[in-house]
Amino acid sequence: MKYKAKLTLALILFAFAARSQENNEQKMELTLISQVNQGNSYITFPTDIGNIEPLWFEGNIIPNFYLRKSKNARLMGVLTPQIIIRMFQEESYPVRTPSYMPQITVYYKLKDNTQFKSSSVFLRAAHHSNGQDGDFILGDGSFNHNSGDFSTNFLEAGLIKTNLNRKFNAYQFFKSTFEIHPNGFMQEELEGYYSQYRWHNAFSIFKLSSRNSQEGLKKSAFSIKGETTWMFGDFNQLDAFSVERLNLSLTFYYHPKFLEDIGLFVQYYHGTDYYNMYFDHRLDVLRFGFMTEKLRF
Repeated sequence: MKYKAKLTLALILFAFAARSQENNEQKMELTLISQVNQGNSYITFPTDIGNIEPLWFEGNIIPNFYLRKSKNARLMGVLTPQIIIRMFQEESYPVRTPSYMPQITVYYKLKDNTQFKSSSVFLRAAHHSNGQDGDFILGDGSFNHNSGDFSTNFLEAGLIKTNLNRKFNAYQFFKSTFEIHPNGFMQEELEGYYSQYRWHNAFSIFKLSSRNSQEGLKKSAFSIKGETTWMFGDFNQLDAFSVERLNLSLTFYYHPKFLEDIGLFVQYYHGTDYYNMYFDHRLDVLRFGFMTEKLRF
């Protein structure tokens, strides 16, 4: 009887431990899903390779403020006062026309498809401007990159699917969204030059580390993110299937053991410049830098 009691107790403890580990793996909170979707803060090194203007750095500041009833809520709002800045390698090291991108996003997590998969939808209202009031076009017909007035408002809606690949111990995220800049909400001067309709797709893989944090949750040792954007509408007199309507991005992130909340990243970007008045530029650039990574799985 004594051995049977010990065996029963051991089986109960084993089942409880396995269930706890399973719950940690399967639990995909809406906060984590939103963090992956919102993106990370980063700062680049002055070593960009490509046709971008010489920069000391580009910085993306993207804090998130969560509005929710509880940690496990299916409905959640996120306020994000995003700012992107570039310091140019010119006299006096100017930080020209930062991109101010405040936004509010509402997420809703649908019922989990299986034990290891889930789906969520979101709707975002956002603003993008540069805080300038100069002429949009200069006397020579070129765009006023230094002080031209740039402003637009847009809506973005989409679906996010998540999956835990237990074989490779990795989380996978797929996102497909549509973005629209309605007439009347976009600066009139942008019409004909700026795409009002955009289809975004992104696929991310986060390979989990064997190292655990104090809370018992795992951090990703590295991640890979691929993104595409196809721009619709009439702008720049482009053909309907012109390759200039396509934006591509591939980012590889690595988290060294000796760093806590930041890591190293390398990114290749091909497509339209996303920095306000520089939208008329087409970039092919390889960049390196530091990126925040506070995700816990």
